[in-house]
Amino acid sequence: MPHTTADLRVLLAVQRALGGPRALAGARVLGAAGEHAVAWVTAGAVGALVDRPRRHEWLRGTGVVVVAHGAGILLKRLTRRARPQHADLRVVPGLGRWGMPSSHAASTTAAALVFGGLLRTRTTLVLLPLMGVSRLVVGAHYPTDVLAGTVLGAVTATAARRWTS
Repeated sequence: MPHTTADLRVLLAVQRALGGPRALAGARVLGAAGEHAVAWVTAGAVGALVDRPRRHEWLRGTGVVVVAHGAGILLKRLTRRARPQHADLRVVPGLGRWGMPSSHAASTTAAALVFGGLLRTRTTLVLLPLMGVSRLVVGAHYPTDVLAGTVLGAVTATAARRWTS
């Protein structure tokens, strides 16, 4: 599945607008936090330890995050869409070969929705644009990769909520 010209244009524009050292450093921190959903799994484990009465819900929510992340990895292997490559792009080294969908976006979206529900707040939703834009700043994904990951995470969280209700 090839990228579109609009995908590349948006990616280049984001990197031009947010390509400073602070934004790049922040994007790398977010990328490390989202790697293998480690920050979200840790948050779920802490929630389970601290909120004993709802321990089961926190563990289930953490499972939803893991499923969303794993589904993203599986779909990457099926879609086989290459990560961004262009002479004008800055791409951080060490990325895997495939980019569609963004597993970072999938797990972050699932975590924001599930954990936000448990915390009874919508402030967790601020994570979505932060993680999404960070994936563009480091050149890890095209915008549609991030969008697909966000949709995957939302569908996973919604399906889990309906299944467990």
